[in-house]
Amino acid sequence: MDEERLARIALTWLFEPGTRAVVRLVREFGAAGALRHLLAGKVSDHRLRATVESRLAAGDPWQVALDAAEQTERLGARVVIPTDPEWPTRLRSLDQLTLSGTDRRVDQETAPPLCFWVRGAWPLGEALQRSVAVVGSRAATPYGLHVATEIAFGLAERDWTVVSGGAFGIDAAAHRGALNAGGLTVAVLACGVDRPYPVGNTALFDRIADVGLLVSEWPPGAEPLRPRFLIRNRVIAAATAGTLVVEAAARSGATQTLRRAIAMKRPSMVVPGPVTSAMSVGAHELLREYPEARLVTGVPHVLEEVGRIGADLAPPVRGPERPQDGLDDDSALILESVPRRRPAGPDVLAARTGLDLRTALRKLSLLEQLGLVLRRDDGFLLAPAATRSGRAASARPAR
Repeated sequence: MDEERLARIALTWLFEPGTRAVVRLVREFGAAGALRHLLAGKVSDHRLRATVESRLAAGDPWQVALDAAEQTERLGARVVIPTDPEWPTRLRSLDQLTLSGTDRRVDQETAPPLCFWVRGAWPLGEALQRSVAVVGSRAATPYGLHVATEIAFGLAERDWTVVSGGAFGIDAAAHRGALNAGGLTVAVLACGVDRPYPVGNTALFDRIADVGLLVSEWPPGAEPLRPRFLIRNRVIAAATAGTLVVEAAARSGATQTLRRAIAMKRPSMVVPGPVTSAMSVGAHELLREYPEARLVTGVPHVLEEVGRIGADLAPPVRGPERPQDGLDDDSALILESVPRRRPAGPDVLAARTGLDLRTALRKLSLLEQLGLVLRRDDGFLLAPAATRSGRAASARPAR
């Protein structure tokens, strides 16, 4: 493994991914040069110096990088860096990611990754080129699991990659939906690719590694520490064409993923849930707080947001077509006045509707041709087909 790649591994071990000051040093001196400056204490940032001094007590960064490289090879994984052809180009958006109204470090340190560990045969950039993030609550409801599975299945059927975080609940449902469709899915982890978390999803991760990709910014053996999930979320938002939240409680990390997508002006979508469900409180707040967030209910809506402009449009929502849908106002008025049981004569119907007798007769003939009314010796009755297709049940009987 070349020096540049080893240096990026060492820097990832020294500092949590996304640290902007480290990324600036790498761009100025290269990864190897930045590492040497840091180890020699030749940086003005006292926080960086303090972190290096603390981490050196745990080992030599170059040796740690060599050990991680060997472990990566044993896993059958690979380290991908920005100069590799398979590096995802959308990650450049993280340079401009700024989150207002927060002083948390995880919301400020949102620089692009230095490298990725990848398990799986697909080229990373190709896998993410046509991709949608589907994220949500771990404690998902049956409703949320159903929706996530159906949307992921539909996206995979249309050759879109489904990206999620591998967690229980909505994440796992999204991965399984894509896999069941024979499609591609990518799990972006908050720990090493050799120890997927949660352990209960081990079989799912193995299947993803076989036909999709496991991706992480942390070296093999890294633990799934709580802040790392939020650090990871910026990658999910940046690497995909759009982010969809299916269910999210008030404090769900999925809401943070969507906020990052919104800040980068990416298509941001939310599936509504029951207003009585605690698992949809966060999702509904996103719709209230951000006008940019779009309410979606299925694959056609998602494709309209992330697909080709003017081409991937969701069909308009329409109820079943009925014979009376195309009637003019006078014909519809006559139809509403025709009784269902006791026939009414044309003069009675004309009086009810306020139409002249000649117009009433003409409209009744039209309705008869359409099969909506029946002619009897003593007048007209509503046809059974018209009743079944939804004519108002409040039509008054003839007197």
